[in-house]
Amino acid sequence: MIQGKHWTALFSHTGCEIVNVSKIIGRNPDVIVTNKPPGSDDIHECIEENIYVPDKPSVEDYRAILREDTVVTLHGWMRIIPPEICKEYKIYNLHPGLITKYPELKGKDPQKRVFDNNYALKNGLKEYDTVGCVIHRVIPQVDDGLILAECSTRNHFSDEGTLSCHLHGMATQLWVDILTHNNEK
Repeated sequence: MIQGKHWTALFSHTGCEIVNVSKIIGRNPDVIVTNKPPGSDDIHECIEENIYVPDKPSVEDYRAILREDTVVTLHGWMRIIPPEICKEYKIYNLHPGLITKYPELKGKDPQKRVFDNNYALKNGLKEYDTVGCVIHRVIPQVDDGLILAECSTRNHFSDEGTLSCHLHGMATQLWVDILTHNNEK
């Protein structure tokens, strides 16, 4: 997907997913964007340079950092992308919830909701027996674009930390598979 193309990666957390994927594929994004203030101490130490945007970027903020020919990937970018930007650019997001099987897991912290819900089964709630990740095209609706790839496994995790760690590994592999193959949609 990114072979010979400009690549912009956006993150709101530490950026470790970008670092892990970059090491595996042997290529760094051309541009890394974050809404973390310059000097934040929890940004991964391998991300030496990035572009800072405000906590709630405007359409103009996005247009100032995105090139017309760029492939944009979201790595924990916890911001809603304006509809105009979704339509103008090819943007892809990884979601750590198996929304193909459980559409109710769209939105923030699906792994926490899966874990919390499985331990609330005594109240008759639905059991999430499978967990996974998807990569989808970004459209104006949250976590609702065309699914490009997914991976899943049986949910046998004893705590939320272990579940999140496993999903992070799955996410990294999905990004590697998507970014290194010419299957852009």
